[in-house]
Amino acid sequence: MRWTEGRTEISFDAGSFPAKVGGVDVENPVWLAPLAGITIPPVRSFFRRLGVGLVHTEMVSCAGLVHGSRKTFSMLRTADGERPVVLQLFAADTENLLEGARTALDRSSFEALGVNMACPMPKVTRRGAGSGLLERPEIAAAMVKALVRLGLPVWVKIRKPPMTSPMDTLAFSGMLLEAGASHVCIHGRQPSQKYGGKADSSVVLGAARAFPGRIAASGDIFTPGDAKRMLDGGCSAVFVARGAFRDPFLVPEILNHCGFPVDPGNLADSPVSRMDLMISLGERILSEEGEKAAIVLLKRFLSGIFRGLYGASRFRQAVSRSSSWGEMRAALEEWKASPERGEQCDRRETFRRDRSPGG
Repeated sequence: MRWTEGRTEISFDAGSFPAKVGGVDVENPVWLAPLAGITIPPVRSFFRRLGVGLVHTEMVSCAGLVHGSRKTFSMLRTADGERPVVLQLFAADTENLLEGARTALDRSSFEALGVNMACPMPKVTRRGAGSGLLERPEIAAAMVKALVRLGLPVWVKIRKPPMTSPMDTLAFSGMLLEAGASHVCIHGRQPSQKYGGKADSSVVLGAARAFPGRIAASGDIFTPGDAKRMLDGGCSAVFVARGAFRDPFLVPEILNHCGFPVDPGNLADSPVSRMDLMISLGERILSEEGEKAAIVLLKRFLSGIFRGLYGASRFRQAVSRSSSWGEMRAALEEWKASPERGEQCDRRETFRRDRSPGG
């Protein structure tokens, strides 16, 4: 990729994939971000089916692993067909991180080890983990140096550091890479913004120019154009999070827009094939995680599926009122058979940004 003063001259080339990025072989640069309570194995497999090139686990507490928490151990499960999988860990100190990572690798295998230094939620940061590490660069670097010794690629997810940090985004990213990190993902918001306001894409693109092939973008990837702009700007990948969880079929739309082959069923004008996929996802979550998880996650995903469909209001309400998977599935099957469901309008025009938590 050629650069002029501060901007790219040529577009992203899908022909450069499959490729090895950050020490991991990937099919494409559209990756599923880690989100607590959401990126469970059925959801990860579902997004792999939609085309993402890589998935992350939920944020896994190293303290929970060290103390033998059964709930934390359950987050280490992986499933056939979802690889490559990156384990996303969080810890406040090097000792816990290293012990937690070793415990995890004794129980499962992953293509890379991820360290979360981006989460802005108080329950994580008040212990010094997540984005709390942005103000402790020496500890952050020591954590990476220690984790590299385990032999897997180490990835780090960060945010734009706060004003109180001794380093800016570029310096912090460079420090992590020098410490041994193979890849850094940058979310362009400061921790105090949480998920409000607008992500600063300029700091992400600046780091991508400084460290070619080693910086991914996170934050405000809500349309195919958003993703393409970051890839054209030199980012090695884009992490899809809130946009994709609000509208799962954003993933194949991004891939198609960027020149990657996509399953035609995922791009069909009729939404019926997409609804069949959602029902299949619900059944799998029900089987592996239980009814509550199936209802909660499908309600979230379906809000985006229904948005932009003419005549869908009544069925959207029926889904939102469902108190069991049986009720929800019946409503979806009724919607599929109803002449009122109409055709799909421009979903990108009707998309509204969801500000629910993400990394």
